[in-house]
Formats: sequence, structure tokens, C-alpha cells
Amino acid sequence: MKSIVNTGQAEAWNGYEGEHWAEHQDRYDAVNSGFNEPLLNAANIAEQDRVLDIGCGNGQTTRLAATRAAHAVGLDLSAPMLQRARNTAARAGIANVSFEQGDAQVHPFQDGEFDVAISRFGVMFFADPVAAFTNIRRALRPGGRLAFVCLRERSGNDLGAVLDAAAEHLPAPEPAAPHAPGPMSLADPQRIREVLTGAGFSDVNVSPVDAPQTWGRDAADAADFLFEWGPVQAMVGNADPTAAERARTALRAAMRQHQQANGVRLRGTAWQVTATR
Repeated sequence: MKSIVNTGQAEAWNGYEGEHWAEHQDRYDAVNSGFNEPLLNAANIAEQDRVLDIGCGNGQTTRLAATRAAHAVGLDLSAPMLQRARNTAARAGIANVSFEQGDAQVHPFQDGEFDVAISRFGVMFFADPVAAFTNIRRALRPGGRLAFVCLRERSGNDLGAVLDAAAEHLPAPEPAAPHAPGPMSLADPQRIREVLTGAGFSDVNVSPVDAPQTWGRDAADAADFLFEWGPVQAMVGNADPTAAERARTALRAAMRQHQQANGVRLRGTAWQVTATR
């Protein structure tokens, strides 16, 4: 891997977190793919465009971008997920896509080599988001477009309520530093605007977008899968086995409220963000 500065996230995404996402590629895509169409439409990709997919993970959005573009490059810290991305693209016979391992904050992009940069929930983990977005802006041609989705505050949404049900049985976590890398680091739209304008972007637009998320076949399946998700594993890390099992039981009960004939579906909430170099 080329030089990285985001060592904590590199360790996580090349360890349990990345391995779990790679192993469960289809399940995570079922959770997040409802945001694909809004993201790609906001990016307004043209046939001649070169696209950068930041935090591409298992590569679903990179492959979809490639169907609209001249070429798409997926960038991620995670070796397990990138291997999954390469294998899936090869099986699908998609020739105009490639994947690179690297840290977007310091990756040696060529100036102006991309027309569009996109991300589906991959930009919330930067060690220094202003520096990272400055580097991404440099990789875009003048007038190039940035489009991404990031999580909104979980209070008031379906997943937040499910996680709160489990959290009642677990020790309170240590408070995180403000804007620390993690799923909610860009949940405040004012923070998004500050970061992007600080990185030199203009025409910053932040708007809410919702999408259905399929978490499992039934409540037990969905709860057991969510229980293995990295942030939930962090929540149960300091709990004794009895408390952890109570949390799992609470997750199942909470998921049961969202069980439908075609699986457990939660309403996912995000910010859809666009900006221009």
C-alpha cells in the first residue's frame, strides 16, 4: 500500500471490519444499495468521464459508475474488500474499472485526472477530512464534480431506534472526540459545508435522502448480522456475556417491528452532498 496517515482506520479495515464487509458483500449491498441511484444521478456521470470512487469497499458503486463512464477507479484502505471488488468486476466482465489501495488524504493522484468523484458512505473515516477533500479536489479537473452520501444523525431513524434498544443493556461508551473518524463524523450538515469549503470546493449542496435497507430474512437473521457489525461489536466489547446476550435479544425484538414478507427492512437516512471544484 502507498503511504497512509489514517493508520487507525487502515488497521480496522484490514482487520475485522474489512474482513466482515468482504465476507458479507451481498448483505452489505442489500443494506446500502438503495442509495446507489440517488448518488449516481447526483453525480451526473457522462460517457466520457473518468470517475473516482472514494472508499469504494467491495466495489458495487464503482462497477455501476463504470457502466455510465469511460473508466472508474475505486480507492480504499481495505485489502480484503478490494480483492472482493476485483474478483466481482472480473466475473462480471467489466473492463473499464480498476481498484487501488490507498489513503485518499495523501494518495498521489495526478492533478485533474478525474471528472467526477463519488462515495457511498466512504468519506466519514478521514483522519483529517479537510486535507483529504483538498487532495480529492486536486484530483478533479476544474469544474469537476463531487457527489457523496453520508449518514445523518441516527436519532429518530429506524436504525437508531434498533441500536438504542441494544444500548440499554450495555455499558455506556467512552465519549468520542468531536468529529472523530467514524460513521457519524459528517452527520452535521454545517460540518459538511465547513469541511468542503475549507477544502476549496464551491457550490456545496446538502440535502436529505432516504432509502429502504434490507437487513435480513427475518428478525433473528437481521439482528444476528447487525450484532456482528463493527460499531455494534465496539458497543459490546466491554460488556459481560449476560449483558451482551440481553443486547442481542433486544436487537431481535426491535428488528421484529420491521419484519415484512420479503425480509427485515429499515428506513435508511443520509445526506446527499454535491460540490464543484
